Amino acid sequence: MRRLAFLFVLFLTAGVMAKAADVTFKAVAPNAVVMGQQFRLAYTVNAEAKASDLRIPELTDFEVLMGPSLATSSSTQIINGNVSSEVAYTFTYILMPKKEGTFNIGAASIKVKGANYTSNSLSVKVLPPDKAAEANGGQAGTGIGKDDYFVRMEVSNRNVYEQEGFLVTFKLYAARMCGLEGVKFPEFEGFLAQEIELPQEKQWSQEHYNGRNYFTVVLKQTVLYPQRSGKLTIESGKFDAIISIPTQRKINSIFDSFDDMYDRVRKALVSSPATIDVKPLPSGKPASFSGAVGNFTMTSDINSNNVKTNDAVTIKVKISGNGNIKLIKNPEVVFPNDFDTFDPKQETDVRTTTAGVSGSKTIEYMAIPRYAGDFEIPAISFSYFDPKSGAYKTLKSDPYKLHVEQGEGGSSNSPVVSNFSNKESVKYLGKDIRFLKVKDFNFIANNDIFFGSFMYYMCYLVPAILFIVFFFIYRKQVKENANIALVRTKKANKIAVRRLKNAGKLMKENKKEEFYDEVLRALWGYLSDKLNIPQASLTKDNVETELARFGVDDTLTNEFMDILNTCEFARYAPAQASDAMDKLYELTVDAIGKMENTIKKQ
Repeated sequence: MRRLAFLFVLFLTAGVMAKAADVTFKAVAPNAVVMGQQFRLAYTVNAEAKASDLRIPELTDFEVLMGPSLATSSSTQIINGNVSSEVAYTFTYILMPKKEGTFNIGAASIKVKGANYTSNSLSVKVLPPDKAAEANGGQAGTGIGKDDYFVRMEVSNRNVYEQEGFLVTFKLYAARMCGLEGVKFPEFEGFLAQEIELPQEKQWSQEHYNGRNYFTVVLKQTVLYPQRSGKLTIESGKFDAIISIPTQRKINSIFDSFDDMYDRVRKALVSSPATIDVKPLPSGKPASFSGAVGNFTMTSDINSNNVKTNDAVTIKVKISGNGNIKLIKNPEVVFPNDFDTFDPKQETDVRTTTAGVSGSKTIEYMAIPRYAGDFEIPAISFSYFDPKSGAYKTLKSDPYKLHVEQGEGGSSNSPVVSNFSNKESVKYLGKDIRFLKVKDFNFIANNDIFFGSFMYYMCYLVPAILFIVFFFIYRKQVKENANIALVRTKKANKIAVRRLKNAGKLMKENKKEEFYDEVLRALWGYLSDKLNIPQASLTKDNVETELARFGVDDTLTNEFMDILNTCEFARYAPAQASDAMDKLYELTVDAIGKMENTIKKQ
């Protein structure tokens, strides 16, 4: 019965055997070899039918010592009852390089079931012979030399502009492959850091450096953006290499451990610091420049040029390119005065590569027209500094012509009452005429007549006094409202408090990047309103100058600057502890409170 059951399962498995995966054909070879050493070039194709008619490119830069030799392998998988099988054919060549340099091996082709398939191409770097190995007669030493293991910090550009990105790479050079412990990279003080995500499995390769061939592996790659001009120093990194060195002990038994043949040695490695010369941005900044450095494009569109009153008008602005795109401030969109405007929504989609940070930032502006008519939204301007040309460039959209028709809910002359605190509640005044009362009269005696009494005169006198009082209060308020700078100054603290409350919610939800963004918006918005400086023109330098003019002491000014720097660094730094956000939140609330009291006393 067991044999019958086994045969039944075997036939059932054969009956449900899935077809092999799609045909793939790939070439594999080391990315670097040493002159005088042999290496393998292998072509692998997986197919149900046997592959034939392999055609490889001309290998003029290499000597073919052997090949092709054919090897066949097969595998079967059963996943959730689904059975699949795969057969692979591997054609191997043994090659010897003829000269040093970097050489390309073109794509090969093969035929499977009458169809042709093409492999990938390869690039092989042929390194010079190792001078140290030649000095030892081609034998590697058993000790650890001074230059056998070290970590280099490679900087792509040491002379940059402020906010111009450059690449920093930490690479381990080893005479033999080894492990690392106690890795400590520098803090990148004075820079905003955008780390490049590397594979978890480190890829070793060979590289010729200072007359020697090393095994190398990239430990970390980061794009840095300097936040101030001058000479900035990237401090050293510290690492512990764990090296296995062959010993003179012999294995006397098969039960002896293989590790007994090696000693594990710890060697401290320190990368050299690097000094970056950061040039300040040149003078002549356009009015629409807000700190963008790189190479960008801008597009904009409006949802409709014909709308009705109380319908939303949305304008989308998309900025794309390569540079400090995460730090770009939103361009200003000027809506007509009769429009209610809202805080813009923004969405950022970026990626960090060795070429820098690239992607796009989309900002959606929304406003609601309250009156019918024809309006114009001026052209949107965005300026950036191009470090390659060393000049400022300005991008402009076309102005938008907007026709607003009267919507439902009243005529164009109907009064509208708006709640401008949240700009959501809008209502129309109802009818104010009431019908005359024609029945159920009540009569009073002559001696109770109200006309001419004390209360009669008070009913005239009190409203008159109230009218005079409110008239002067209204004139004062109108005068203050006409002073836009004064209105912004008065509302600065309220707006900052509202944004800090939102930051507190983000902190409780442990949304680190959103928290630091909201704190930055609260600080920059508060300073812009309080000092009456447009955010597009707001910089740390003119903030310090204006605060000094308002009589703010240096201690409080430095406290504000420290909070701004901490927020900017923490947004892109490695994960911060929650208590760091708590402390920063308390410092921000306290600093704004001190600033409010200080300026009010002036």
